[in-house]
Parts: sequence; C-alpha cells; structure tokens
Amino acid sequence: MPAALPDSPGLGFKPEHFREALGAPVAFYEVHAENYMGAGGAPHAMLERLRAAHALSIHGVGLSIGGAGPLDGEHLARLKRLLDRYQPESFSEHLAWSSHGAAWLNDLLPLPYTDETLATICAHIDQTQEALGRRMLLENPATYVTFAASTWAEPDFLREIARRTGCGLLLDVNNVFVSAVNHRTDPRAYLTDFPLDLVGEIHLAGHEAEALEDGPLLIDSHSRPVADPVWSLYAEVIARTGPRPTLIEWDNDVPAFAQLLSEAQRAATLLAKAPHVRAA
Repeated sequence: MPAALPDSPGLGFKPEHFREALGAPVAFYEVHAENYMGAGGAPHAMLERLRAAHALSIHGVGLSIGGAGPLDGEHLARLKRLLDRYQPESFSEHLAWSSHGAAWLNDLLPLPYTDETLATICAHIDQTQEALGRRMLLENPATYVTFAASTWAEPDFLREIARRTGCGLLLDVNNVFVSAVNHRTDPRAYLTDFPLDLVGEIHLAGHEAEALEDGPLLIDSHSRPVADPVWSLYAEVIARTGPRPTLIEWDNDVPAFAQLLSEAQRAATLLAKAPHVRAA
C-alpha cells in the first residue's frame, strides 16, 4: 500500500510552473489523471522529476463513477497504468457522471441520491478499487440543481458508499459552500453531518458569483483565491479533525506561482493551529 499524503498543504501542478515547483517548499502536488494518459513526452518528463521530490495525488475527472452505464474498461486500464507508473500517495474521483454511452461530456454532472444510484456507484467503486489494487477517495460535488427523486441526504449517501465499499472521502470545502449557497442551505449543518473521520484529503478552491433575482448563484470555477467564508469553514473542519492533507485548486486563469504559494501558506498557518486529533 502507498504511504499517505502528508498532513500539509499541496498545490495542483501546472506545467508553466514546472521550474518553480521543483524546488518549492510544497508537501505534495496533485495532477489530473487524464492529462497523463499518454505514453510519454514532456508531460511525463516533468511529472517524473516532480514525483522524485514530492508526494503525489492523482485526481481523476473522467471515470464517470456516477454514470448509469458500465465503466469504460479502456479508461480504467489507462488509469491503472498511470497509477502503477507513479505510485501516488492518493487517488481520488468525483461523485458525479460525465458520460452516457459513447458520448463524453466535459463536465461533472449531478445525480439523484436514491437506492438505485447508490447500488450503481458502489458497484463502480468496487470495480475501480479492485482493478487499481488500492483504496480510492470519493469527492463531494458542487451542485446547481437538486432532484425531487432523492431519498438520501448527501452526507448520509457518502457515508453509506464508504461503508459498503471501504473507500475514503475527499472533502471539498468550497464545494460544500457553493452547493449550500446555491440551494439556500446551511454549510455548517452539512459539515456537522459529514463523516469527517473518513476524510483522506481536503480541497480548497475559489468560485465565481452570478447575481440572480432570488440571490447569488455560485460557480465552482477554480479561478480565484479561496473565499473568506470557505477559509472559515476549513478552519472549523480541521479544528474537529486535526491536520489533513489540503490541496489548493486553481485550474483556470492560473496566477503566478507565488500567489499559489501564498494560498498554501495561509492553509499551513491554519493547519499549525489545528489540534492533533481525529474526528470521532
């Protein structure tokens, strides 16, 4: 089994930051799996050097764990080759779907929380973990709609998935805040119900806001600094869990590396204040 990620801040790796990233005081880097499914070339040359000096998290965005149809066997095989090659400390995917039959959609789409979707997702996670030979983490989504058919609250749904499959969870605090604002619910109530003891990694990111007649709509854009309310929620989470591996996600309108380091340092300051406990 691979070692765990360090309980410290990490950054999403961007090729334009390669030279700065190599020697930076960053505990770990995270990459999107689908960007490294080719056999070689510059992406792998950079990732191999980065991996030699840092812990690594690989984050999938295209497996379509929540899809109604079967998993794509070729995609899963490419994913296994990638993980076998780099032996990352962590692999994660999303509670979402992104394909239907032969059609692939460039988005992470929501799904109803029903017994039927629960069974499908658990079967897909079982298949994934068996094929990869490792435990995966499943990330809570940012959502913009809810489903009348849902019979499970999202924290309970994630807890039951983890119970049935043995997977861990990736807690995206920005996603919690975005979804809560969009659905006019309380993010703290959500986190009170969330199984924090199963969290193997935390994500922090920025979002955009659009003004609607009945209030704001937040978009999980990964294009801005982490918002102050998200930092506050994060501080409350790690006060309960103790330090956890924490990724700063910034995937669009990517700034200079120094700004990413500043965000990571803010996370490090909060982590240093967190009690060394584990959630009950």
